[in-house]
Amino acid sequence: MRTRLRTIFLAGFALVICVIPVFAHHGNASYDGKSVTIKGTVTAWLWTNPHSFLKVDVTDDSGNVTHWICENNAPSTLVNFGFSAKTFKPGDVVTVVMDATSKNLPVGRVSKIILANGYVMNSEVNRRGR
Repeated sequence: MRTRLRTIFLAGFALVICVIPVFAHHGNASYDGKSVTIKGTVTAWLWTNPHSFLKVDVTDDSGNVTHWICENNAPSTLVNFGFSAKTFKPGDVVTVVMDATSKNLPVGRVSKIILANGYVMNSEVNRRGR
């Protein structure tokens, strides 16, 4: 009886330890909800956890280049919306619609990405009505 009780306790403890990290995820407090649209050239597509990142160079009318970092969901979520590790490659021209940061930095949280051929790739965030 004592061994069985100990086993149940250890299994419950292990379950709690595994579940706690789920509640530690950060929010979107740094994004102010202001939609920004950029068009530029992909420099990198980082297919990483816990978030993927699309790096895009945007050139203004004066020839100045701004390096944007576009944060997207985790690969495990994005595969459900047609994304893969090979979706973007350096040199691709894309238009990105995203929520900008409240600090006016060239960083944003992706809502959708429009490919050069006009195909729209939505992320989960956009599908939920944001």
